[in-house]
Amino acid sequence: MSEPTLTPIKRALLSVTDKTGLIELAQALAARGIEILSTGGTAATLREAGVPLTEVAERTGFPEIMGGRVKTLHPGIHGGLLGRRDHPGDLAEMSRHGIAPIDLLVSNLYPFERTVAAGADYSECIENIDIGGPAMTRAAAKNHRDVTVVVDPLDYAALLAELAAHDGCTGWGLRQRLAAKAFARTAQYDAAIAHYLMPYQGPEYPQHLPVPATLVQTLRYGENPHQSAALYATQPTRPGVAGATQIQGKALSYNNLGDADAALELVAEFEHPAVVIVKHANPCGVACADTLADAYRRALTCDPESAFGGIVAANRPLDAGTAAAITALFTEVVIAPGADQAARDIFAGKKNLRLLLLDEMPDPTVPTPVIRSIAGGLLVQDRDTGRSTAAELRTVTKRAPTDAEQADLLFAATVAKHTKSNAVIYAKAAATVGIGAGQMSRVDAAGIAARKARHAAAQAGESGSRTAGSVAASEAFFPFADGLLAVIEAGATAVVQPGGSVRDDEVIAAADTAGIAMVFTGMRHFRH
Repeated sequence: MSEPTLTPIKRALLSVTDKTGLIELAQALAARGIEILSTGGTAATLREAGVPLTEVAERTGFPEIMGGRVKTLHPGIHGGLLGRRDHPGDLAEMSRHGIAPIDLLVSNLYPFERTVAAGADYSECIENIDIGGPAMTRAAAKNHRDVTVVVDPLDYAALLAELAAHDGCTGWGLRQRLAAKAFARTAQYDAAIAHYLMPYQGPEYPQHLPVPATLVQTLRYGENPHQSAALYATQPTRPGVAGATQIQGKALSYNNLGDADAALELVAEFEHPAVVIVKHANPCGVACADTLADAYRRALTCDPESAFGGIVAANRPLDAGTAAAITALFTEVVIAPGADQAARDIFAGKKNLRLLLLDEMPDPTVPTPVIRSIAGGLLVQDRDTGRSTAAELRTVTKRAPTDAEQADLLFAATVAKHTKSNAVIYAKAAATVGIGAGQMSRVDAAGIAARKARHAAAQAGESGSRTAGSVAASEAFFPFADGLLAVIEAGATAVVQPGGSVRDDEVIAAADTAGIAMVFTGMRHFRH
């Protein structure tokens, strides 16, 4: 096979749903004397703009049928795209059957993803599955040695520049790049369709996993400067960080996005005004209050040292009072479902702070897939949507929790669910007062949380321990009584945990000896 060379564009087929830049492209092609073939709505748009063209039906001698469902699925079209220009047999057959070569295909597909995202019914979504478009695109991309294929209006400028630079020809490098992009687009399109239909396959986890995703932006780097990274949005889009609008601030990093996601998913759990401060994917302060400003101040009190350079998430639109409180401390990212103009003006004074705003909060009850890569594969699971209610708590000690303790137990359990294992959370009056996260030992988690609480109190000039009179939550059971004893030593008066250890009786006995209340949820929340 000879080396690919510059290939002249003499005939182009234009068939697009997205007509952005279409007229300007067609006019530029026509000005170069390139014959234009077109179909349906594309042809109507070009004809109205005065662009000379030939309808595909005229070329094939077969009309569009079935309401446009069948128009380009014809040997006259696919032969023109797939015919190899250096293959004598192909050329002879093209000549024998009157098939003219097509050198350029400009095609984008029916808006299936947009139709699904708009909430259309099943029949309308199915009707928006393109058949001819992907077939033509794949044909042209396969034969990119001879054919140029463009699936994205953003590439029109590069195409025209290439034609100008090479006297109406395209080079191998451009054709290869555009072909790769075309195959990626049809793969993503098919994945979106398969994903939409996946619930009808039967098994909860199908043999083949479709993961439709679209590049949102490349990132400055990954977890570390020597790693590259990018952000992709999945289809259908779940409200969250990937769909947030950045109002101001430096470009987002990989770690910024991960931490913002962790903060947002936790703050979305609460019905009352709430603020979450996250550092390195773990909460370092969480609180609910009557106002966001109060919630922020109470969350910050938990661990102001760790909050420095952290990520703040709120579950209500931001106001001036909250913005003023947040900007008093260096903060990397703030994310919330909106912000009034006064708040935006205050944030604007911190030019490096990234402000992300959402149209709506994520729904923590929807079991969307969570995908994690491992060497050689993917781990897939449902999002942890488990929640414990007051009615589901089972008191296992002689003393039952008071109403106030029960409310705080549920609050602390929610925070523990979003904290890396092993985790122990101390809370009081709907605010965290100590957080121990990501420890190999639950005893260590309990001790670290208590120590950080004492340190924060000392820094604030307070005497005593903030964990005294608090409640404590563990995201998994206490395998031995030692972890519970550490919690009791810190001053907690009530504890919530899943239960289920072979030593539950020993742990319950320790709680009874100390006179504290303990409840079981029956639901573990490991987070790795």
